[in-house]
Amino acid sequence: MTCQDHKDLMMAYLDNELNEEQKRAFEGHLASCPDCTRDLAEFRKLKQMTDCVAFVEPEDRIWQQYWRNVYNRVERGAGWILFSIAAIALLLCGGFKLIERLIVDPSLGMLLKIGLLALLGGVVLLFVSVLRERVYFWSHDRYKDVRR
Repeated sequence: MTCQDHKDLMMAYLDNELNEEQKRAFEGHLASCPDCTRDLAEFRKLKQMTDCVAFVEPEDRIWQQYWRNVYNRVERGAGWILFSIAAIALLLCGGFKLIERLIVDPSLGMLLKIGLLALLGGVVLLFVSVLRERVYFWSHDRYKDVRR
């Protein structure tokens, strides 16, 4: 193995992730290679520093300040609107393709075609109804500007 191969194993060695055979081979290489020994010491220092680092969750005050910013609210709202429009367009396109295939397929009986079309129409109507209801209640919510 080359020095580069051993350097690739240094963090695994420090994290005690090598099996006994790999560990013996790595320690044997360290005994004969001062460059890798020096690099391992540097990696050991780096590991000690990063082990002490902890992720700090932002305070509620910072999140509230962030969401009060108009740009952040508009950005999130625009993202959801674009996502919703794309999802609806793809569902409609897929629905029309499905209807087209159902109508053209000679192996399906007429009753089955009518039943599947009615099922698809019902799903679309329910989706539009729920979507319209959500938009209505969201726009008429008296408490949407109240902090929770």
